[in-house]
Amino acid sequence: MDHVLDNPVWNALSSGNKNLAEGNERIKYFDPQVSPFVGFKDNTEASFEELYHMAPVGRVFGFVSPVEVEMPAPWEVLVYIKCLQMVHNQNTVVPVDTTVELIPLTEKDIPQMLALTKLTNPGPFAERTIDFGHYHGMFDGDKLVAMAGQRMHVFNYAEASAVCTHPGYLGRGYAKKVLQFQVQRILAAAEIPFLHVRHDNERAFRVYESLGFATRKTIHFYIIKKI
Repeated sequence: MDHVLDNPVWNALSSGNKNLAEGNERIKYFDPQVSPFVGFKDNTEASFEELYHMAPVGRVFGFVSPVEVEMPAPWEVLVYIKCLQMVHNQNTVVPVDTTVELIPLTEKDIPQMLALTKLTNPGPFAERTIDFGHYHGMFDGDKLVAMAGQRMHVFNYAEASAVCTHPGYLGRGYAKKVLQFQVQRILAAAEIPFLHVRHDNERAFRVYESLGFATRKTIHFYIIKKI
């Protein structure tokens, strides 16, 4: 693998997210209450076998690969998602709408964050996903209606994630506004924004493209379970 984003989970857990890393020198993963993702130093069948012996029965992991993988038995594949990995070009000016107030999200907001992600399914989101940091949201009164945050922090690359809008508030540009905020924040930290989007989510792809993101490559996500 020639690029750190080809193996994003392993490299995140070895760099910007190492404070959240569990595992050993060959296999690293997050606490499942933060994120299901696991990364291997070497993406081999032997790594899957070692993980199988480390994990309790029923444990679910998310595995990310730059190539399609034939999952070795006895792992069960629950979900497979083909995504586009998009990286920001760093040149596109990304203004933030100053008429919109984005609020830092805290512990008290976790129930609403979980409810919103359950409604919109932007990707795995658990009780402690907020520990990744940088989550901001938009409210209608006391109701959380849109949010985005950061997930994998791979050396100088920061992943914008959990971009979602309540179904009752679609069509108002809220997703674009919360993502604009994240992009500007990451660029201000002298880092490079990246994200993942389902290959068939044309609407989201066009929004991301308009904000300066370009497809780097296809990335494959597997949700697997030890049976």
